Amino acid sequence: MKIIILGAGQVGSSVAESLESEANEITVVDTNTDLLQALQDKLDLRTVVGNGASPDVLKEAGAEDAEMLIAVTTSDQTNLCACRIAKTLFNLPTRIARLRSADYVEYPQLLDDSNFAVDFSICPEQEVTEYIENLIEFPEALQVLEFADGKVTLVGLRAFEGGPLVGHPIRDLRLHIPQVDARIVAIYRRDQAVAPDGDTVIESGDEVFCLAATEHIRRVMKEMRRLDRPVRRIMIAGGGNIGYRLAKTIEKNYDVKVVEHNRQRSQFLATHLARTLVLSGDATDEDLLEGENIEDMDMFLALTNDDENNIMAALLAKRMGARRVLALINRRAYVDLVQAGAIDIAISPAMVSIGSLLRHVKTGDVATVHRLRRGAAEALEVVAHGQAGKSKIVGKRVDEIALPAGVQAAAILRCSDLGESAERANGRKSTYDQVLIAHHDTVIENDDHVILFCVSRELVSKVEKLFQVGLEYF
Repeated sequence: MKIIILGAGQVGSSVAESLESEANEITVVDTNTDLLQALQDKLDLRTVVGNGASPDVLKEAGAEDAEMLIAVTTSDQTNLCACRIAKTLFNLPTRIARLRSADYVEYPQLLDDSNFAVDFSICPEQEVTEYIENLIEFPEALQVLEFADGKVTLVGLRAFEGGPLVGHPIRDLRLHIPQVDARIVAIYRRDQAVAPDGDTVIESGDEVFCLAATEHIRRVMKEMRRLDRPVRRIMIAGGGNIGYRLAKTIEKNYDVKVVEHNRQRSQFLATHLARTLVLSGDATDEDLLEGENIEDMDMFLALTNDDENNIMAALLAKRMGARRVLALINRRAYVDLVQAGAIDIAISPAMVSIGSLLRHVKTGDVATVHRLRRGAAEALEVVAHGQAGKSKIVGKRVDEIALPAGVQAAAILRCSDLGESAERANGRKSTYDQVLIAHHDTVIENDDHVILFCVSRELVSKVEKLFQVGLEYF
């Protein structure tokens, strides 16, 4: 696929790296020559220097025969104008825009073909906010990812000595919680993937990914470690877009404090947040943290725009007694460096938000994409289409499907009455109300949503090909 990416920042470079590895023809446009040169030194792609909202620049980037435009600059106006120009002048088929302001999302008619012509919009800041909300709800977890509109949850957590399943083979999970059907889809031991089967013994320190219906996931987590007490008190370092969005969302249910060094921004936060205590100061100030009883905080979230400040603030908060600390870190090299050390959770915003972009680029009917372990692994929710006897997937048992080594079918979402096609024909929205953990004898049906775990993202293209259907299906 020929793809134009506008913006060579954190989001744009992460998208380029992900798509370039899947054999796409990529062109990246930016006004910053240094960013473009760094990308070109690392990846096999083409770059164009210029403003992505310029018709001549888009033409130079190949808009006349491109199949997709991904506008992810830091300017909403540039992204919107680029989509409109790409549609009007070049009839470019698919246009995706990053929108940081919630105003545009509140008026979806502005994005239709008669206006800005945006097919899909993404807001990385909002996605990061929702991601952190899940981690607050599950404070023991390293990652919390949802599928099928929240019906299925995949949780990554570190196993600790004393967990009922730690030191025991995976098959004992069914003995411990016979009323719950769950799946351990992956284990990482000393950063190396361990293929889990019934005989695999969970060791203390393992990073374990568990999948179950959302209503059962806490019970599964208890098998790996003692669950922490619920979060009540939260301190947020940084009142920027993400810090403000998060505080506004959670202040009704938690005691929240925000530390913001910019006095003018602090005044804005104090005016627009109803129940949050806003502190004007530096989150790396030991006296400030001590005065605000950092040792009583259940979670400390470092969410400024500066990686180094986030790391130092989180380390200081942890040393001073905060129960759990999280740092937002843009440079992925830093994320790998600090994860699992004194900082409990390190988040790369680009890795969190890239999934919503990738599901529009994947071939086949992909409903959800999540990146795991800082981008090393991937989990997908793919819709199975086809007829039994003519499909590589539909009508087959899981153990009959030629899944590549390192790929595991974890769960299936199924509509209990009408299939999705029938629902569409009747003008009603499908309701997938059956959560089936995939076992070797589970048979895949047409329109099932199949959740798969890939230990390496290089395996994803093979999975996509497996789920593709011929034109005769349609």
